[in-house]
Amino acid sequence: MAEKELKRELSSRHMQMIALGGTIGVGLFMGAGSTIKWTGPSALLAYAFAGIILYFVMRALGEMLYVDPTTGSFVNYASKYIHPFAGFLTAWSNVFQWLVVGISEVIAVGTYLHYWWPNFPSWVAGIVVVLTLAGANLFSVRAFGELEFWFAFIKVATIVIMIILGLGVILLGIGNNGHPVGFSNLWAHGGFFTGGIKGFFFALSLVMGAYQGVELIGLTAGEAKNPQEAIVKSIRTIVGRVLIFYVGAIFVIVTIYPWNELNAIGSPFVQTFTKVGITVAAGLINFVMLTAAMSGCNSGMFSASRMLYTLGNTHDASPAFTKLSRFKVPYVPVIVLSAGMLIGMLLNELPMAASTNVFVIVYSSSVLPGMVPWFVILISNLKFRRDHAHQFPNHPFKMPLFPFSNYFSLIVLAIVVVFMFINQETRISVIVGALYLAVVSAVYIVRAIVTKPKTVTNKNTIIN
Repeated sequence: MAEKELKRELSSRHMQMIALGGTIGVGLFMGAGSTIKWTGPSALLAYAFAGIILYFVMRALGEMLYVDPTTGSFVNYASKYIHPFAGFLTAWSNVFQWLVVGISEVIAVGTYLHYWWPNFPSWVAGIVVVLTLAGANLFSVRAFGELEFWFAFIKVATIVIMIILGLGVILLGIGNNGHPVGFSNLWAHGGFFTGGIKGFFFALSLVMGAYQGVELIGLTAGEAKNPQEAIVKSIRTIVGRVLIFYVGAIFVIVTIYPWNELNAIGSPFVQTFTKVGITVAAGLINFVMLTAAMSGCNSGMFSASRMLYTLGNTHDASPAFTKLSRFKVPYVPVIVLSAGMLIGMLLNELPMAASTNVFVIVYSSSVLPGMVPWFVILISNLKFRRDHAHQFPNHPFKMPLFPFSNYFSLIVLAIVVVFMFINQETRISVIVGALYLAVVSAVYIVRAIVTKPKTVTNKNTIIN
């Protein structure tokens, strides 16, 4: 089978950083402000609670990957254990999600470069970034893995340093004239739950969007060395690390600064570094944001190209997407996605972009399609466990609290979608995402009708 021709060159080190790189980005560096605005210090609880759902999703995925580590994993599981339509919808949702994320990150690169070179054309920066990342993705999966490892490492190192410095401010008074800030900001400005239950769930919807991307571990499984060992090691560590980085960073922010003053201070990341005497903080954080944007684009290009490859193998997209280069990389999907990112980048150059948030709407529309893989992973796992019951007495990586954890997570995700629609600031993104899913569903139904075998009956034979 063509899928087996992909090279297995990704180690557990690569897989963990790829997942971290896909998860830690604008959702933390830029999205934290909105979550704190809606729910105050209890944003901490929102990130922790969403982490529980993330843990169950990843354990369900890991349980299946241990038995069947394939490229396009959760799409294959959706087709096999739910219905081919579920696989079709999941794959095209994933392609849409990462293409949109990739476009937004390319545009973001140009914006970040304006910090140093205000007159530098954004479209030039976008072309350079896309061509560079396409080159890395076309050369070999190991080149992609190494590039993403170092992109993610820069982000992770920055967050770890910020958490350590922040704890110094909170506990030792470093940068605050030796007076520890303490923990009173967690409850002193209207309480811990300033937005009530509604505000908490509004924040939870953004947090779920921020965590999207960690399922990239599933897409790397088909190109991983010693996949079973790498998958178990990666999933066991990735959720804990994501929670430490997100919850740790948010804890530092809402403890050092009153939550209701965050909009006035600018980036809390910049302010935290500045507070302890790092005067180049703004330039440093801007550089980290630049690498975060390139990381998001890189991850998007990889994951969407593997999805198109999987769609080609299942005959749900052009067979050209299954062609492999001499480096055993599906080069046609990489080229098509690179072209799509370059075209999408032009959205930012249109006259209307200066006066509207059209691109913000397009970007946020990826959140609902991005949740589709989580739904199908949890649902697929229910039937997977029944079909593979004979393998579970000795299975070392079972889904905890099965099946209650599956049902609990599905209910929470459904509630999050409802609150995204209730919230005026996220409603448009849900509607756009739902329209995309409706179009994909319609395409599947039309294809099924058009390609349905016709039965012709005569006196003696039935011809299919």
